[in-house]
Amino acid sequence: MSAFLRFTPLVKTLPVTVPFVGPEAIERNRGLSVKARIGANESGFGPAPSVIEAMGAAAGETWKYADPENFTLKQALAAHLGCRAENIAIGEGIDSLLGQIVRLVIEPGMPVVSSLGAYPTFNFHVVGHGGRLVTVPYESDQENLAALLDCVRRENAPLVYFANPDNPMGSWWDAGSIIDFARALPETCLLILDEAYCETGPAGAMPDLPSLIDQPNVIRTRTFSKAYGLAGSRVGYAISTPANAQAFDKIRNHFGMNRVGVAAALAALADQAYLAAVVERIKASRERIAAIAAANGLQALPSATNFVAIDCGRDGTYARAIVNGLMEHGVFIRMPGVAPLNRCIRISTGPNPDMALLEEALPQVLKALG
Repeated sequence: MSAFLRFTPLVKTLPVTVPFVGPEAIERNRGLSVKARIGANESGFGPAPSVIEAMGAAAGETWKYADPENFTLKQALAAHLGCRAENIAIGEGIDSLLGQIVRLVIEPGMPVVSSLGAYPTFNFHVVGHGGRLVTVPYESDQENLAALLDCVRRENAPLVYFANPDNPMGSWWDAGSIIDFARALPETCLLILDEAYCETGPAGAMPDLPSLIDQPNVIRTRTFSKAYGLAGSRVGYAISTPANAQAFDKIRNHFGMNRVGVAAALAALADQAYLAAVVERIKASRERIAAIAAANGLQALPSATNFVAIDCGRDGTYARAIVNGLMEHGVFIRMPGVAPLNRCIRISTGPNPDMALLEEALPQVLKALG
C-alpha cells in the first residue's frame, strides 16, 4: 500500500528514523542479550527506595490524569531551586521540552546553531520543524563558545543550543564563561542551556539561578532522568522568565505527564540524601571506568557527567568495532556520531557488576581486533 498522500511537503522529505538505536532493538536485531546496560546514560543505580514506594502508592491512582497545571511539582521545584513556580515549565523529559522550544521559535528555513556532534535529539526536532541546522566543530573535545557566538552573529540565528556539562564528551565550562556567553548573545537569539547533568558536575560549573533567571533569551532545561534515576518516567523541566515559562502552555500536551512519574519526581526531590549518595557512586564509577581504560591502553577523558568518553586512539571504524565487540559479550555502550569525536567510545557509569563485565570483556575485544 502506498503512503498516505496528505502529509506535509516537509514531512515527506524527512527520513524515517530515530536519533538513537535502543538496546532493545539491538537485542532483537542481533539476537543478543544485554547484561550490562551502560550505554544510554541512564542511572543503573536506580531511584531511591522512597521513590519506589511513592510510585507504588501512586500506581493505584493511575486511572486519573495528572494535574494539567503540574501545580504541586512546580511548587516543589521552586522551593528546591529557590525561585518562583512561575519560572518553571514541566515537560515529558528534556527531549519533549526541546521540541516545544523549537516549535515556539523556529519557522521553516530559519537557522539554528549547535555544535557538530552534540545531542542529536535537538537536531531531530530542528529538522522536523523545518529549521536549517548550522553546526560548529568542537575544540579539544569541548563545545566552542566563541565559535558558537560568532556563528549566531553571522547567521543572525534566533536559537542556539549548548549543553553544560556536555553530551557526548562529558566536558564542561565554568559558570563565569557560560554567563559571559549568554550575555554576549544578541537579544534576538534564544539560548537553550541544557543542564541534564547538572547534579553530577563539579562545583563552579553551574551558573547560580539568579545570574540568568531574569534574562529573557535564556531557557535552562533539566531532568529527573540522570542522577535521580527516573529516565523511564519522563519528567523534565525548564527554568526561565515567567513569560517564557507560560509560553509553553500555548503548545504543550497538557495531559502529557503521568501520575506515577510526577509522584516519583516529588519523592526524588524530597530525598536529597539519596541523590548525594548516588552522585558519589557516579564519581567512583567514573574513576573505575577510567582505570579500566588505562589498563587497556586507552585514555579516559575528564567527565562531569554520569558517563565517560574514552579516546580509543584511532578512528570511528575502530571505535565502532569496539562497540559491536562489547555487545557480543552483552555489554551495551555507545559512541559519538561524528569525527573527530567518534574516535571515542562512551560508557555510562553503573553498579559494580556492570563494571566487572566491562573489565572482563574489553581486553578480549581489543585483543580480537588487534
